[in-house]
Amino acid sequence: MAGLFAFILPLGVVGPWQWVIIGLVVLLLFGGKKIPELMHGLGKGMKSFKAGMKEAEKDIEEIKAEVVKDDDKKSETKEGK
Repeated sequence: MAGLFAFILPLGVVGPWQWVIIGLVVLLLFGGKKIPELMHGLGKGMKSFKAGMKEAEKDIEEIKAEVVKDDDKKSETKEGK
């Protein structure tokens, strides 16, 4: 594992020319027709991920509300004794 970091660390920050080279390599590997399809799939994946995150946040809020209700019921029964 240390050998991997020794290889990556000297590369430093990726600058604008490195991004251009990466873009050209991707263009050569996938071709001009495949890139829009790849981006479309990436967009669908991001949309699905965001929907999943919203659903998870909604579930968390529902659980919090249930916990608060349970705590209120417990405190009411303790006070009523």
